[in-house]
Amino acid sequence: MQQNEERPDAGERPLVELLDAGSAYLERKGIPSPRVACELLAGRLLNAPRLGLHALLPLPVGAARAAALRRGLARVAAGEPVQYVLGEWDFRGLTLTVDRRALIPRPETELLIDHVLAAQALWRNEQPWVVDVGTGSGCIALSLAQERPQARLVAIDSSSDALELARENAVRCGLATRVDFRKGSGCGDFLAGSIDAVVSNPPYIASGVVPTLDRWICDHEPLAALDGGPDGLTCIRAITRDAAMVLKPGGCLFYEIGDDQGPAVRDILESHGFADVTIGNDWSGLVRFATARLRGV
Repeated sequence: MQQNEERPDAGERPLVELLDAGSAYLERKGIPSPRVACELLAGRLLNAPRLGLHALLPLPVGAARAAALRRGLARVAAGEPVQYVLGEWDFRGLTLTVDRRALIPRPETELLIDHVLAAQALWRNEQPWVVDVGTGSGCIALSLAQERPQARLVAIDSSSDALELARENAVRCGLATRVDFRKGSGCGDFLAGSIDAVVSNPPYIASGVVPTLDRWICDHEPLAALDGGPDGLTCIRAITRDAAMVLKPGGCLFYEIGDDQGPAVRDILESHGFADVTIGNDWSGLVRFATARLRGV
């Protein structure tokens, strides 16, 4: 930071000056959306929503909070995602603990859940059995548990650390009794024809691309949750193979995928007996989702 941010009386300076200085510091360090990051950190310290900081701008924050803000800014400037610095992140109305044990829940994944909720045939079942493969923080399974109380939910991950985080989030959100967490690499252990839907945000980035990702991603988020093999499709192939066995006829499969993977994912799904394949876009107009139904009804 600039020298004047190190002054002993920083806590007596109005919040607006600290935000201006902190934002300029992050901008010099090449951090995207520096003002947003600085406001998020300040909001956490002041126990105020980011959009509620306006009323506090003329007020001093105190020496302890100013020092804490500097520490948080230094971590973000060093490349640590602001979500990890905050230690929590909001996702579809749930506040989840986030740290290096799992990927940060992203807005695109909220849209994936919208696709699941829009599957009318799935929700005509009295108690649909839905399996979330690669649950990570638990954001998908916990959101479905919150928004569709009738569902039976199983959340699977190959990482013991991620499962521990997901269980912590289930307790935090008051949903610990609603989701069955299991360790595993897929959904192939279920009885054939027993599952109503499989949903997954799997690793889908090609191995050679992972090292080129922004440093706040590849240096901090778990690589096993990013690396989808040589072409990014290794996990999608494996999950599709499992889903074709365990889904009921007419059962649904939902994926988040890479923006260049639409045709390849369609081919994988159709070659494993899936029909009604739909490739959907995210808010930016980029390919991001694949949905399909297992043939049989």
